[in-house]
Amino acid sequence: MTLIELVDAMCARLESAGVSFGHGTDNAFDEAVWLTLWRLGLPLDTPLDGLESLGDQSVAPAQVAQVRELVETRIRTRQPAAYLTHEAWLQGVPFYVDERTIVPRSLIAELIVDGSFDAWLGEHTHRVLDLCTGNGSLAVLAAMAWPEVTVDAADLSTDALEVARINIDRHGLAGRITPFVSDGLAAVRGPYDLILCNPPYVNRQSMAALPAEYRAEPALALAGGADGMDFIRSLLRAAPAAMTPQAVLVLEIGNEQPHFEAAFPTLEVVWLDTSAGEDQVLMATRDQLLAGLENS
Repeated sequence: MTLIELVDAMCARLESAGVSFGHGTDNAFDEAVWLTLWRLGLPLDTPLDGLESLGDQSVAPAQVAQVRELVETRIRTRQPAAYLTHEAWLQGVPFYVDERTIVPRSLIAELIVDGSFDAWLGEHTHRVLDLCTGNGSLAVLAAMAWPEVTVDAADLSTDALEVARINIDRHGLAGRITPFVSDGLAAVRGPYDLILCNPPYVNRQSMAALPAEYRAEPALALAGGADGMDFIRSLLRAAPAAMTPQAVLVLEIGNEQPHFEAAFPTLEVVWLDTSAGEDQVLMATRDQLLAGLENS
């Protein structure tokens, strides 16, 4: 069997099994490519034209069996592929991941890399907080994007912080990123010039309808209460005290814009354009937070 024949067969198997995607891939073919390359020890960042050049490469029967076993494990357990490979890529950067954290997929990552909110930063930007850091991916990307800053990476979960430390060390950033336990902003060491936060924001009804792959992730990192705004309410009340006068907060809320606007009707924010639309990630200055929450 050739490599491309194996990928096509695994794609068909994933499609027939009805698994859900969204943890690094959004379709059966890409997931089949990912699992096949990983199991065969081939580079996971192989571009499509590179895959085509490898397509006629013969795969030994024993290797075919290993790939099939991995795909069947993916189907049987309904675990995200990243939990099986212990690797996820975000904006071209590899990260270790396991069941202690959600699989990194924050849209804030693309905004960091493409400089979408750089206009609100400047020479005054020295201290960054990645709140709800999970596996530390946003903290790492921020440190890579802005070599002059230091980053605090905070999370309530000690398990998640163990994974974050693996990624901080993996990318040689232990001298610039400090992970620590904090329940929201309770234990942070501000003030900060920039706060990044991908919090638990999934509303109760949506949580109940999540596919098994998402239910395999820690609920602590996903569930945001009845309207998804439980964590965000406390965050926005406390954030100004942890921000310098020129600071900004970049906050991901996923599909919860209607609930956000209902919860904070007088808060003016800037909606940032992402690959998922203009209603997923918002930015607010310290002054906007103070004014909006005072009037709410």
